[in-house]
Amino acid sequence: MLTVLMECHNQEPELAHTLSVLVTGAVEGLVSDVVVLDHGSADGTERVAEAAGCRFHRDWDLAGLIATVRGDWLLLIEPGARPQYGWVDELAEYITLNAGPARFSPSRTFRRPFLKRLFQPAAPLESGFVLSKREAQSAARAGMSLAELTQGIKTRRLTCEMIPAWAMRGR
Repeated sequence: MLTVLMECHNQEPELAHTLSVLVTGAVEGLVSDVVVLDHGSADGTERVAEAAGCRFHRDWDLAGLIATVRGDWLLLIEPGARPQYGWVDELAEYITLNAGPARFSPSRTFRRPFLKRLFQPAAPLESGFVLSKREAQSAARAGMSLAELTQGIKTRRLTCEMIPAWAMRGR
């Protein structure tokens, strides 16, 4: 089982788009729960999260929170990002193999401009980040963000693609 974690700040539409894609994973039995970590949103982020059955937190300690999630694996994702077709089967197989931390492949359709790809590294969660709960618990510290949790961890690349969150902002 997989727990999805997202950090939000005034990202109601982005959250809704991501949650709509995650429904497939819940129906297939892969996604056990979704946790939304909020940074003081003033829009409808909380309403969207609660309507979708997510756990919503305004104050949290990442290390303590990870201990309470249901899944043995975690998917860290940005609100607005959307895994593409086939992600449920590929991720379920990957988790079954216990293959270690991974990222989705970047979308071939939504690519950052050439100069940004050349001179600016991608955001830590742009392609999502999958790791075991055990690995996350050993790396998590109080006050840490999801992006900070990924630092220094080597990953494999899944063949399934992820549309990045920034692609939604352009719409």
